[in-house]
Amino acid sequence: MTRTITPRLRTLVLLLLAVTGALFAGAAPASAHAALTGSDPAQGVVVDRAPTQISLTFSEQVAMGDNSLRVLDPKGKPVQSGKPANVSGTTYAVRLHAGLADGTYTVAYQVVSADSHPVAGAYTFSIGAPSRTVVSDTGAGAGGGAVGWLYAVGRYLSYAGFIVLAGGAAFVLACWRQGAGVRALQRLVVGGWLTLTAATLGLLLLRGSYTSSGKLGDVFDLDLLGQVLQTKTGAALVSRLLLLAAAALFVAVLFGAYARREEEGADEDAAAERRDLGFGLAIGGIVVAAGLAASWAMAEHASTGLQPGIAMPVDIVHLLAVACWFGGLTALLVALYRAPADTPLGTDAVRRFSRLAFGSVLALVTTGVYQSWRQLGSWSAFTDTRYGQLLLVKLGLVAVMVGLAWISRRWTGRLAEGVTVAGPKEEAEVPAAATLPTGAATAEAGGAGQAGTGEAAVAATEPSGTEAGEARPTAEDEAPADPGRAAQLARQRVAVESARRKRLRDADPSRAGLRRSVLAEAGVAIVLLAVTTALTQTEPGRTEQEARAATAPAASSPADTSGALTLDMPFDTGGKNGKGLVRIDLDPARVGANEMHLYVQRPDGRPYDIPEVKVALTLKAKKIGPLPVAPEHITTGHWAASGVQVPMAGDWEVAVTVRTSDIDQVTVSKNAQIG
Repeated sequence: MTRTITPRLRTLVLLLLAVTGALFAGAAPASAHAALTGSDPAQGVVVDRAPTQISLTFSEQVAMGDNSLRVLDPKGKPVQSGKPANVSGTTYAVRLHAGLADGTYTVAYQVVSADSHPVAGAYTFSIGAPSRTVVSDTGAGAGGGAVGWLYAVGRYLSYAGFIVLAGGAAFVLACWRQGAGVRALQRLVVGGWLTLTAATLGLLLLRGSYTSSGKLGDVFDLDLLGQVLQTKTGAALVSRLLLLAAAALFVAVLFGAYARREEEGADEDAAAERRDLGFGLAIGGIVVAAGLAASWAMAEHASTGLQPGIAMPVDIVHLLAVACWFGGLTALLVALYRAPADTPLGTDAVRRFSRLAFGSVLALVTTGVYQSWRQLGSWSAFTDTRYGQLLLVKLGLVAVMVGLAWISRRWTGRLAEGVTVAGPKEEAEVPAAATLPTGAATAEAGGAGQAGTGEAAVAATEPSGTEAGEARPTAEDEAPADPGRAAQLARQRVAVESARRKRLRDADPSRAGLRRSVLAEAGVAIVLLAVTTALTQTEPGRTEQEARAATAPAASSPADTSGALTLDMPFDTGGKNGKGLVRIDLDPARVGANEMHLYVQRPDGRPYDIPEVKVALTLKAKKIGPLPVAPEHITTGHWAASGVQVPMAGDWEVAVTVRTSDIDQVTVSKNAQIG
């Protein structure tokens, strides 16, 4: 729930919007959730001679297995030789058999990005001339099928379990300490722990098949499990399980020793022990919750790309804020519907949660702005990418939740006002638990049924001839001689009184309104959590746009009818603004003098200048070169050289050295048939 918007808050919101604009205006590209940005041979090209190797370039470094990169001939037979290898930076290659026949070949890849997500795909190229191919299934089953669906469900349940566990415990410690003895809240928090533990074990078993074959039969493959344990994601899942053991101890103390001390009287020594124990639980709970949140941050989007040292702590704070808001909201809903009459939920508890939720919303706004800038990189990514579109849906749902929280706060205020105006007569007629300003105290599960039985029993014990207005028998007069019967009658009267209190509370429109608004908030939160889970499995918008910028020019790179040659080579020097694309145009790409134009572009396609660029031509088959070329700077992002001599026809290696700072440089190369 949120506070009324004040001028100071409006100033803060405007400041955050200004910071957001500045971030997006100067956003620099960064890598996460790997995407294919280049290949040699390129997709759909027809080469005259069979290449000796196939190379793929990704937007970031990836993890590869023995079968991560396969090349299939027109009949579907593998023609790669050996294992894939990292040849330079983010470029990976595999050797091919010699003497490949003409026809269309299929390249299939299946890798794992640095943020733990499997990336798979395939494309074709042809040798000599295109041909028919029998290849229809490339085997790229990673991340899909039944295993992919189960993995997505496991991720959703793990987030939900963490939110309920951490948020429910925070609600008890920070908002309603008496709730530690309420069975319904105990079951809620323990259920969150069990859900998170079961989901984590399931993800650990599913991980190997999820990133490789995608087959259900491989879920219990011990070899795959051993490989998973050696990865960053496997280490994060194991760390989460160890932290859940500590969380189990925390829950046992919270609902054991701490709950018993809350039930004790107001003795000064007991109160001091209760405060000390509560302080220790708060510190321990924050440490454990932050550690659990870090198990996501250390293995997913935040751990790679731009500013990981800042992004991971921000991600931890974001997850903790979500848990405090959503998990606390769930605990509040349970307390409103299931809290027993003898442990009422007071207005102070609801107001404390209002402050906690308000702080969580501020933390979510701040961290969300940073995460959005980091994952999108530009305003256009909001509408041009799936990640941006999902993010817009998420923002809309958050806005709905904030609106519902405002309504809930208004109902809370009305409940408080109702108690303020109540006179002595009303307070005498209505039990204290029934006049609670929050209307949160309700009978325990089954209370209504017991009440009905009790009413019938009491009615049956009254004399049938008792007329209206006659004095009822006193407790001493109607107490039966049988002690067992007396105890039963006492229990029935307690049930009747609980039912009467419940009817009085249910008749309070303010309490009913608060229940409905909180229930609506919880329903929106369930949908919002599903959208958030989908976001964590979606390629970030800036990476998708970066891949488009790098591959779009390649589609038009084959030589035109005039004989000109165009080569596109992505590069990454590792420094600030170190990523981009270098394009070389060689005209007419024949033996003798040639005109060379060199263009340097940012990943989004904009030209930009770098301190130095050099070109060298090498014909390895004839041991000619490297022949240096020193192009002259023409305009922003454009260099040119005339009279570039190519002495002999052949398969030339064109190497470009790019320097983006005093210490950051890299050499990228491609082979091209010249002459």
